[in-house]
Amino acid sequence: MKIGCVKEIKNNEFRVGLTPDNVKTYVAAGHHVYMERGAGIGSGFTDNEYVDAGASIIDNAAEVWSLVDMMIKVKEPLESEYKFFREGLILYTYLHLAADKEQTDALLAGKVKAVAYETIEDNGLPCLAPMSQIAGRLSIQEGAKYLEKKFGGEGILLAGVPGTPKANVVILGGGTVGMNACKIAVGMGANVTILDVNLKRLEELDNMFGAHIQTLVSTDSNIERVLKDADLVIGSVLIPGASTPKLFKKKYLPEMKDGAVFVDVAIDQGGCGESSRVTTHDDPVYIVDGVVHYCVGNMPGAVPRTSTIALTNATLKYGLMIANQGLEKACENRAISTGVNCYLGKLTNKNVAEAHGYEYTSLGDMI
Repeated sequence: MKIGCVKEIKNNEFRVGLTPDNVKTYVAAGHHVYMERGAGIGSGFTDNEYVDAGASIIDNAAEVWSLVDMMIKVKEPLESEYKFFREGLILYTYLHLAADKEQTDALLAGKVKAVAYETIEDNGLPCLAPMSQIAGRLSIQEGAKYLEKKFGGEGILLAGVPGTPKANVVILGGGTVGMNACKIAVGMGANVTILDVNLKRLEELDNMFGAHIQTLVSTDSNIERVLKDADLVIGSVLIPGASTPKLFKKKYLPEMKDGAVFVDVAIDQGGCGESSRVTTHDDPVYIVDGVVHYCVGNMPGAVPRTSTIALTNATLKYGLMIANQGLEKACENRAISTGVNCYLGKLTNKNVAEAHGYEYTSLGDMI
């Protein structure tokens, strides 16, 4: 199979879909890899490293798109890339279609076979997990920074010092993002409260962190109560493939502290805050009713070297299955089939179809 990888064009996105080691693996399996010149520079990988691994370097993205059977990316294609969609092209990347109707329509119109990292299910969400780990840890790092006065925050230190209060951190959602945010917040010495609807998950978190955290069932009344004293709020709610429920409501904002910070890690799935809107690393925050909102849609892009290696460690296995067997044969493995969101003009992910009010078609009925 002809495999392609182009430079990411999303704002401040420095990750890349393939490392030189990945290329070597694909080439060893009998595939040809085409890399856009400079695609890996942002993550610290030179063109020479890709050439040494067996890739062909192509000067422009358009030619790479036209040459390949499967395009491997990191982030969803932007509007300027829709013109490269064509029938039968396999697109293997993060898509987050429930929050992006325009991209959904473009993929359907182009009859692309679109495989989304975030919906591949294999004892969890293996291709989403590494970025969730990074985003969770970054959320505390970024939140602590934006608590600084010069950014509009309260002007407090997350950990405090002897004789001063520690910051109160509230985490909405106890999944991979929430657990990793909790780990960093506890490590920094903050007071941490984590909420989730799953009692079993709360029990697991209680066993992990013990007396260092407070666990609460996620209800409107509990959320409203803890937000009044919160200094930093992390939104880490996820329903795979679907739009995120709005747990952080506008009506809570006037009751919160001036200069409190809300980091919406779920923003790439639509966000869990009613007041959330996507921001970029260039302009990451805005203030609503005195609360600083950080809603960057590609948070792990801030640490591209770590993120690229962590992501490709997870995605390589499934990409190789598709390349070696072809998508249709590979879909006999449930992990691959759950990743297919669009197939030749049909929506094959139920949550995405429901998010847009579109017709859902079972992938099994098509292949």
